[in-house]
Amino acid sequence: MGYKFQKLEVYQIALDYLDGIYSFLDKLPDFERFNLKDQLRRSGTSIVLNISEGSTSRSDLEQKRFLNIAVGSFLETVACLDIIERRNYLTKDEIKPMRKLGDKLFAKLQAFRSAL
Repeated sequence: MGYKFQKLEVYQIALDYLDGIYSFLDKLPDFERFNLKDQLRRSGTSIVLNISEGSTSRSDLEQKRFLNIAVGSFLETVACLDIIERRNYLTKDEIKPMRKLGDKLFAKLQAFRSAL
């Protein structure tokens, strides 16, 4: 791991969270391919990408801006999980580990942003 962001705990947690998202995308109905599946994939990926891009920023203010985007993308994934659960695509028990990891990720994002 040669880049600064790769050493960040929040980045590693974001990668784990994205892995979790990918692990259940195939369990969603095919008709959600261009809607919920794509949105969840994009917003999960956005978290990781914005943490990495922000780490190379020239100022704390700019890095905060990227972290704000990452937080917004995270909240999109939470809404997607709510929809998935509400539509009974996955059970609460299937989603529970993602919610737990998401809580950890959100706390780390908030702490990182506050530390700047």
